[in-house]
Amino acid sequence: MKYLITIVGPTAIGKTALSIALAQHFKSEIISCDSRQFFKEMTIGTAVPNLEELASAKHHFIQNKSIFENYTVGDYEKEALLKLEELFQKNDYAILIGGSGLYVDAILKGFDEFPEIDPEIRSQVNSNYENLGIEYLQEKLQNLDPDYYQKITIENPQTLQNPQRMMRFVEVCIGSGKPYSSFLNQKKNNRNFTPILIGLEADRSIIYDRINQRVDIMMKEGLLEEAEAFYPNKALNALQTVGYRELFSYFDKEFKLDFAIDEIKKNTRRFSKRQLTWFKRNESTKWFDYATPKSEIISYIKSKI
Repeated sequence: MKYLITIVGPTAIGKTALSIALAQHFKSEIISCDSRQFFKEMTIGTAVPNLEELASAKHHFIQNKSIFENYTVGDYEKEALLKLEELFQKNDYAILIGGSGLYVDAILKGFDEFPEIDPEIRSQVNSNYENLGIEYLQEKLQNLDPDYYQKITIENPQTLQNPQRMMRFVEVCIGSGKPYSSFLNQKKNNRNFTPILIGLEADRSIIYDRINQRVDIMMKEGLLEEAEAFYPNKALNALQTVGYRELFSYFDKEFKLDFAIDEIKKNTRRFSKRQLTWFKRNESTKWFDYATPKSEIISYIKSKI
């Protein structure tokens, strides 16, 4: 039997430290599913593990792509499953860690099959977005698939501001003549491993304090300079993320710097709340307080093996 020990939870909760401890205990390697940490150009604003942490256990999918590449969750699913297959040939255990719920789901459950879309439709949707903005995509999806639009609004409203994903929803609706949601949950994806899900949580005040402290540390480490280097390419999809967007607004003279920093903290806190909402949906997850001794979590994992 092969086991994928999966660590989830909000940002800044301590997932990296736990993943390293588990990797060392089970003599296994770590698969990251943090979609912000894939990009090699982004370091400070994505809180990638530091050199000491990376040296403590073998990591995969950390800074392995460029912000100039079009890298989708479907691409990640294929590559990560191949890597897991390779890891399971030499070990019965692997560690999956990350705060990107969609990417965790991609590995644990997989995605549904969608029809091929005419490239002309894709081009037209893209052109309409460029001319009319994100509002065009939002209105189109609301008309073509109101149920799915409502679901996103409630469960993951940030998706409504993600042009790549919104264009995908709309092009599937137009190209197939059916709602995007009609293609969901149609098939069962078989996995050759058993997941053991571990969640880390804390009182909201503690999570928020840790987030605020992390942002302050990022600023001291040079987040402003990192964002400034990205500013000429601010429209790239990879850069449409908390920590960079707010500083781009500062460079655009829309925000004062102190306000931009406060916005980073506020938006990261909102993001952490959405992360918990997403992960709490899975009743198979065993939740631990972030300060729980790692030995206690290891004992729980052993009881599931």
